[in-house]
Amino acid sequence: MTATRQVQDKLALPATESGKGPQPVVLVHGWTCNRRHWQSLLDSPPQGTRLIAVDLPGHGEAQELPLSSWTVKAQAQALVSALADIDNPVLVGHSMGGAVVLEAARLKPVKAVVLVDTFVIPYGDLDEETARQIETPFQDNFVSGIANLVANNAGPDLSEQEKQTLEREMAAARQDAMLPLWSDLLRWSPNAAFTEINCPIHAINGDLVGEAARARCDPYVTEWLQAGTWHFPQMEQPEVFADRLTRVLKSCG
Repeated sequence: MTATRQVQDKLALPATESGKGPQPVVLVHGWTCNRRHWQSLLDSPPQGTRLIAVDLPGHGEAQELPLSSWTVKAQAQALVSALADIDNPVLVGHSMGGAVVLEAARLKPVKAVVLVDTFVIPYGDLDEETARQIETPFQDNFVSGIANLVANNAGPDLSEQEKQTLEREMAAARQDAMLPLWSDLLRWSPNAAFTEINCPIHAINGDLVGEAARARCDPYVTEWLQAGTWHFPQMEQPEVFADRLTRVLKSCG
């Protein structure tokens, strides 16, 4: 595994590259997260793939990257700009990263989109009152809100030390960017992406994705269940997740 200067310069986003092969697979983290959360996969990349894990603006080592607005679409535009020289990638997005890669696939030809536990919140089905109830704790106390998010969404396969590290890293994301981005995400809908995207859309889901969200996605998305995991399947059961992703990639040809 190498974090290469060539990749970072080309993408204009902090990036870690791993593996060799004809198929580029771009890994996009969730809200307040960073590319380190793909580390287990980067350490053992699927055969024949070139993995590229990026930090989105406002996250990880890209905290100082400016955006005109902190929205899902702005994150997607930044990602697409960074991937200008990479043809026909598979875009893999965890949580909010799934929303970002869906929007990116509206802007750039891609081979496939893979959502990782993206619809643990039923985006597109939240009324305004519910959205406000979800975002208010983070506005009141960002660090406490992150602590509760990790406590309620990180499964028992993660050690207490891993959960503490996850909480610390997520709470370190820049609040001035994360709060408006969270607000926009809660009001984002996948409808346009689902109807416009022409590539296959897959989802690797843990146990927290509800039946209503599954029903919404079912006409457009092929689901691969990773039973026994919560919201961070790539970290909770990394070997099982790698197997699921390998099978998804093979199904895409």
